[in-house]
Amino acid sequence: MTILQTQEVSKSYRIGNRLIKVLDSVSLSVETGEFLVVKGESGSGKSTLLTILSGLDRPDRGRVLIGGEDITDLGEDALAPLRNSAFGFVFQSFHLVPSLNALENVMFPAELKGDAEARAKAEALLERVGLSGRLTSFPHQLSGGEKQRCAICRALINDPRIIFADEPTGNLDSINGAAIMELLLELQRERGTTLILVTHSPEIAQRAHRVVTLKDGRIVTGREHG
Repeated sequence: MTILQTQEVSKSYRIGNRLIKVLDSVSLSVETGEFLVVKGESGSGKSTLLTILSGLDRPDRGRVLIGGEDITDLGEDALAPLRNSAFGFVFQSFHLVPSLNALENVMFPAELKGDAEARAKAEALLERVGLSGRLTSFPHQLSGGEKQRCAICRALINDPRIIFADEPTGNLDSINGAAIMELLLELQRERGTTLILVTHSPEIAQRAHRVVTLKDGRIVTGREHG
């Protein structure tokens, strides 16, 4: 079943007097529970595609559909709760709130929804990723790997339909990066969540159900796994 679809999506940015086309008529369908990797050289449009798929940015042309619903022209009042409840985000930079401890950072999206179980869910997730002893630690007291585990818990707290991950191991050493990737894939499989991940890593790409390669803002190849 298709959970996400783009139809002829294009995006350009103006830099001074130059108009830079970042995405050029990108059409893509993603299935429920699929692990899709988006790869390509720097400047190929990977991160821009991710921001448009997730409603963080709008295309200049084309449509974005989530579960068959066209979200392209939704206003911020409609998009914000959709992003908070249906989507989870994991970035290269951890984006934890410095003034909140690990537990509070993970609880935050659930509290925005008014979820009475926010604390219990956050504690269970943090225990699941081995951080039950770090609940009251603030981001500056956590290692890079611990911060990213915390960020993954925050992404999962509202049981999203889709996780968007942009180079989630990019700021970690190879050992921590491999451990974080294993954890993310374990949790994705356990929950049946769709995972769309941008990476340069051929090792991570090998794990995907499908790989889409962008070049000059266009999809140039796709690879299927069984």
